[in-house]
Amino acid sequence: QVQLVESGGGLVQAGGSLSLSCAASGTIFSINDMGWYRQAPGKQRELVATITSGGSTNYADSVKGRFTISRDNAKNTVYLQMNSLKPEDTAVYYCHVKSRRTWYPRDYVYWGQGTQVTVSS
Repeated sequence: QVQLVESGGGLVQAGGSLSLSCAASGTIFSINDMGWYRQAPGKQRELVATITSGGSTNYADSVKGRFTISRDNAKNTVYLQMNSLKPEDTAVYYCHVKSRRTWYPRDYVYWGQGTQVTVSS
């Protein structure tokens, strides 16, 4: 099993910045993709950003140029720097990790508990 511990988030005014982090621990042989998703009230969970083990990134169009995802492979941690925040960024943000327990090429997917980000206008 893998445990994900998220930190960061909170309340910020529009135009402000916040950062999130998510540390993975447990039975980890390797971590492939790491990422962040979010879910606003009454809406489906959506992708925010992902990053591969090699550092390739992918962003939702709505956050491109404002959010930056990064990872520290030595610490099994993924980060999300959020700048120029907008009220529509308000949501619960979830960490997402795809990892392997052994050399066998089977991926397991894990989710963090979620952290609230609220952007006031």
